[in-house]
Amino acid sequence: MFQISSELIFKVALRGDTLLTSPRWNKGTAFTKEERKDFGLTGRLPSRINTIDEQCERAYDQLRSRESAIQKNSFLQSLKEQNWVLYYSLLSRHLKELTSIIYTPTEAEAIENYSHLFRRSEGMFLSFPDQDTMEEDFLEQTRGKNIELIVCTDAEAILGIGDQGVGGIGISSAKSAIYTLLAGIHPAKALSVTLDVGTDNETLLNDHLYVGWPSKRVRGVEYDKFIDKFVQLIRKYQPHCLLHFEDFGVSNAQRLLELYRNEHSVFNDDIQGTGAVTLAALMAAIGVTKSKLADQRYVIFGAGSAGLGIAKQVRDAIILIDGVSREEANKKFYLVDRFGLIKQSLGPNKIRPALQEFVRPDEEWSDVPINDAGEVELLEVVRKVRPTVLIGCSTKGGAFTERVVRTMKEGCERPIILPLSNPSHLVEVDPKDANDWTEGMALLATGSPFPPAKMPNGKDYVIAECNNALIYPGLGFGSMLSQSRQMTDGMIIAGAQRLAALSPALKDPDSGLLPDFQDAPAANLEVAVAVAEQAFDEGIQGVRWSREEVRAKAEEKQWKPLYGKYEYDEQGAK
Repeated sequence: MFQISSELIFKVALRGDTLLTSPRWNKGTAFTKEERKDFGLTGRLPSRINTIDEQCERAYDQLRSRESAIQKNSFLQSLKEQNWVLYYSLLSRHLKELTSIIYTPTEAEAIENYSHLFRRSEGMFLSFPDQDTMEEDFLEQTRGKNIELIVCTDAEAILGIGDQGVGGIGISSAKSAIYTLLAGIHPAKALSVTLDVGTDNETLLNDHLYVGWPSKRVRGVEYDKFIDKFVQLIRKYQPHCLLHFEDFGVSNAQRLLELYRNEHSVFNDDIQGTGAVTLAALMAAIGVTKSKLADQRYVIFGAGSAGLGIAKQVRDAIILIDGVSREEANKKFYLVDRFGLIKQSLGPNKIRPALQEFVRPDEEWSDVPINDAGEVELLEVVRKVRPTVLIGCSTKGGAFTERVVRTMKEGCERPIILPLSNPSHLVEVDPKDANDWTEGMALLATGSPFPPAKMPNGKDYVIAECNNALIYPGLGFGSMLSQSRQMTDGMIIAGAQRLAALSPALKDPDSGLLPDFQDAPAANLEVAVAVAEQAFDEGIQGVRWSREEVRAKAEEKQWKPLYGKYEYDEQGAK
C-alpha cells in the first residue's frame, strides 16, 4: 500500500472470483471500470458502479427488512464475510443502533445457537484433544503476518449466559470487531480465538449438532498447561501483540491475568475494562462533587470478576492519584455478594482467595443485625457504612430498593449510584427510581442504555451508559501503538482519567457522567493517546519514535473503512 495525495493505492495480486470472495479486498459494485478490466471483473459484476454511500443505503435497507435482532445479526455476519469496508462503514453510520446487534445483547443469542446457525468458520479454533498440533495450527493462520491483537476466550462465562463451549468464538469475533469499529485496529491484524477445553453445558453436550469438542470441561493442571502452551506461542511468534482475555470463568479470570500480565501485554476486559470505565465514571462524578476518590466510602454489590475488578481498579487509582497506602485504600471498600457482606466469619468456603484484601473484620459488625443465615445484608451495610458510592454488578434486578437508596441518601448529599448489571431487566435499580428517591441528587450511570430521568425542576438528567466499549478499545490500541511490554495499572488509570476528562457532566451537571456512545470512536482515540503516553512515561514502550509523536502516530495508524485504488501486481497483497 502507498498513498498519493489523499487516495490510497493498493497493489493486489488477486483476480476474478478470488478477489470478489476476499472480504479484505472485495468492493462489490464499487469497483471502477478500470479495475473491472484489470482484474477480470467486467463480466462478473452488473454494469452500474456504486459509491460506498449507495452500497450502505442498500445494505441498510436489506438489514431493516430483517424483523428480529438475531436475523439482523446473521445478516451483518454475512456482510462481514463478504466485504470489510462495507461492513464497518455501515456500522459506523448507525453506531448506536447496530452495536447492540453485533455485540451485547444480541450476540449472546447468536452464541447460544452457534452450532445451529453455523455456516462457515471464522477465527482460530484450538481444541484440547488437538493440543499436540497447536503450534502447527497456530502458525498455519499467523505465519508471515503481523498480528497486533489476539482476543481469546475459553467460553466459560459468556455475556451473562454462562458456559457456551465452542460458541465462544462469537464473543472473540465481536470484541475484535469493536476494536476495529471504535479504535481503528486493522481487521487483518486481529485474530479471534476460542480455546475449546470442553463444556459443562449439558444442553450442548446432548446436542448431536454441537460442533465443538463434546466433553466435560478440562480443569486443573491439564487446563493450565493447555493455556500456557497457547500463551507461550504468542510470546514466541507475536511478541508485540496485545493478548485480550475474554469471558473466562471466575476461577480463572483473575488468576490468569495475574499469572501472565508481567510477561506479556495482557488485558482482561471483564476485570480491567469494567474497572476502568467505572473508574472514569467515578472520577467524573467526584469532579461534579469537588471531592477525591480517597474521600469516598464504597459499597460494591456483586463480588464476581467485575465487582472485584472494579474494587481493585478504583483502589489502585486511590493509591496512585491520592497517595494513600494500599492498606488504607482497601479499608474504603465493602463488598457484598450472595452470602452478604464479605467478612471473616464467612470462612474460606465462601471467600475465594482473590477477595482476601477486602475481607472485613467481624468485630466491626458485632452490633449489626444479621439474617437467619448469619449474614449481613445490603441494607444493613448501607445503614452502617453510609456509603457515598454504591455500585451494582450482581445481576440481581431490583436489589437497590427504595429503602436502600433512601437510606444511602440520608448519609450523603450527592450519592453516586452505578447499577451496572445488564441486560436492563437485571439492573439493580431503574435510574428513574433512584433519581426520584434522591430528589434528583444522585449521580447515575448504568450498564445498559436508559432514557433520561426527570429532575424536580422538570429538566432531563442524562443517564450515562457505563459501557466498556467506551474505553477498552482505546486501552488496547494504546498498548499496540506503543508496543508496550505490559498493560500496566498506570496505563489503565491514565486511560480512565482521559475518558473522565471528556465527561459532559463537568460542563453541565445534568449531562451524562460519560460521553455519549455515538462519540465512542473519538473517546477511544483520546484514551489510546493517554495510554501510549503513559507507556513512554513508564519506559516500557517498544517503538523507536518519541512521546511527542504519539497523537500523530495514532491518527496515522487507524484503519478507516474506505476503498482505495487497486493496481494489479502478481507480487502484491493477497
